[in-house]
Amino acid sequence: MSVERRSGTISAGRLSAEQLRENFCDLHPPMNPHEAAVEADRCYFCYDAPCMNACPTGIDIPLFIRQIAADNPNGAAKTIFDANIFGAMCARVCPTETLCEEVCVREVAEDQPVRIGMLQRYATDHLMETTTEHPFKRAAETGKRVAVVGAGPAGLSCAHRLSMHGHTVTVFEARQKPGGLNEYGIATYKATDDIAQAEVQWLLGIGGITIETDKALGRDIHLRDLTADYDAVFLGMGLAGVNALTAEGADSAGSSDAVGWIADLRQTTDLSQVPVGNRVVVIGGGMTAVDAAVQAKNLGADEVTIAYRRGKEAMSASGYEQEVAATRGVHLRYNLQPKRIHAENGDVTGITFEKTASDANGKLSATGEEVTLEADQIFKAIGQSFVPDSVAAEGAALTLDGGRIAVDDERKTSMDKVWAGGDCIAGGEDLTVVAVEDGKIAAESIHAALSA
Repeated sequence: MSVERRSGTISAGRLSAEQLRENFCDLHPPMNPHEAAVEADRCYFCYDAPCMNACPTGIDIPLFIRQIAADNPNGAAKTIFDANIFGAMCARVCPTETLCEEVCVREVAEDQPVRIGMLQRYATDHLMETTTEHPFKRAAETGKRVAVVGAGPAGLSCAHRLSMHGHTVTVFEARQKPGGLNEYGIATYKATDDIAQAEVQWLLGIGGITIETDKALGRDIHLRDLTADYDAVFLGMGLAGVNALTAEGADSAGSSDAVGWIADLRQTTDLSQVPVGNRVVVIGGGMTAVDAAVQAKNLGADEVTIAYRRGKEAMSASGYEQEVAATRGVHLRYNLQPKRIHAENGDVTGITFEKTASDANGKLSATGEEVTLEADQIFKAIGQSFVPDSVAAEGAALTLDGGRIAVDDERKTSMDKVWAGGDCIAGGEDLTVVAVEDGKIAAESIHAALSA
């Protein structure tokens, strides 16, 4: 067994206010009009639009880029919002490098795709900053009422589309703020200037939508009451649970869930008061692991390591995200399975991993070799889970599949009058853009049902 020594303590105020501002500034400063025009001119406006086919919400990408080229950014934004009402946030957090930009003809030919995400941000920000009138209008009031559980991307996407059709929507949110993952689950440096709340307030400009916060399903509201009081119900409450780490000592002080830490970090008003370890280890291989690791480094941690149980190619965090971590000084270690967390007087002092290997079929096996890293803080970023307790007793007719809510292609559940979408449904990809599309699909299905 090899030992790599990394010691330290968890404390706040490791960096100056100026350093913190610099570390948490916008990851990608927005384009100016000249930059946007130049980039838009690179688009071939492909007739078969592989980029559009790769977008989960089906944004007409060639059209909106052509509108930018014609100096019509607000028209471009309207094209984007027609398909994706969260176009501004998705422009910041969507893994465009594995979606639209990956299939861009210029990427295939030159390894230099049109920067679709940055152009999308340019257009959507322009509209939201320069106009006060919401670009969508409500249809005539239908008299139908719909309850939406969860004010995240799926729930608010559904609510907005239903409002467009003239239905009245009440959104119930368990937390103190609406926004869901966009508000609580995104790295601070990816979503600066309180963009999550700005986008929610802009979305609500259509009217017909009321949000009630601090209302959790199963605690304050109940499915049986919602189905009785409303004409339809949409469930978009996301994933409230976190997967457990089976390593010994996982509950030691200094070992915590990355999801909760990121949420707390997003809500803080003074980054200098956020404590962080001197030597930090993040367990996991997805976006959450990268976000936690990079932000720990940005707060002044001396050394930060991401430890993933499989190889680099198997990480769900994209190659681009891994590069962001590496360039921020994060060490990425692969084929390490957590085995034991060490603690003294209840505080973390290190973690032992067992090295792993994958066979040709992807089956993971332990090699028997161990490596121990000394650390004072460990973040677990090994995935989230749906907590079915809120619907188990009162929604006996609600079928689950793999621990999440089963739905059909229209996002209908097995329960009459109930639809669902976003991370809480089976088969989801746990992406903001996919959740937005779920909400849109469900809204159209609900509208059809209420109009029959």
